[in-house]
Amino acid sequence: MLVVFNAVVFVVLWSTGFVVARAIKPYADPNLFLLARFGGTALLFMAAAFFARVEWPRGRALGKHLLAGALLQGVYLGAGYWAVAQGMSAGIMALLGALQPLLTAAVAAPLFGERLSGRGWTGMLLGLAGVALVLEPKLAAATATVAPDHAGNVPEWLVVTVSIFAVCAITAGTLIQKTSLSKADIRSASAVQNVGAAIVVLVFALALGEHKWVPSPALWVSLAWGIVMLSGVSVTLLVWMVRRGDAARATALLFLAPPLAALEGYVGFGETLTIVQVAGFVVALIGVLLARS
Repeated sequence: MLVVFNAVVFVVLWSTGFVVARAIKPYADPNLFLLARFGGTALLFMAAAFFARVEWPRGRALGKHLLAGALLQGVYLGAGYWAVAQGMSAGIMALLGALQPLLTAAVAAPLFGERLSGRGWTGMLLGLAGVALVLEPKLAAATATVAPDHAGNVPEWLVVTVSIFAVCAITAGTLIQKTSLSKADIRSASAVQNVGAAIVVLVFALALGEHKWVPSPALWVSLAWGIVMLSGVSVTLLVWMVRRGDAARATALLFLAPPLAALEGYVGFGETLTIVQVAGFVVALIGVLLARS
């Protein structure tokens, strides 16, 4: 029962990341926001770890935790936001992100001996198909050109490469959680990993010259939600599920994030929700149930 509850909480919270990204756009540059988010979450877990007097990662383990956090959150979100800012369709980026469970399943098999059954792979493919249906309106509206940034035209191949690299980064960051890092207390581990993520987006923010920060209630609420619920609860639940079970079955839940985000956009922003998207939600849900069975 606890596993089911954690899975539901995780996917609902993770899906709100799409909504937060849209909500903060008028008020803050993305990597500055992510820097504040990861930094706040790191402080939150530091306080929890010190209060509980748990052991902290040291030596090589410290470096591994910093790397895991950098990949799982910093590179994935920082690079993904950059690609979207350069003209990559948000729909295509979300679809690329949906490839992560498939990539995780493929890599986890030789590394950890995790093998999905034929039913599990069918579920994975159905999940991806469901995501594609949900994102169909955005995919249809996507253009083949890439918008120029302040420094000039950014080659399309570079934007696509960075987008794919972002998906590979979250896959690697997820799988690293199943190595010796899984022995660390999750509170101290989360504190260090959020520091790793913060370092990455700080580099992105400085390199891109980001500076926009317009204080507003929407920004502060989004930041609080990002610190506590997104990087605090949802990412920690993902790490917990990966540590305790198959990485592929845990990440299969990510197929439900875009459908839930579409529903949240319909409720919160008045976005359209077509019959095709609703059908996609159902297909993705069936896929996740099969993949996790």
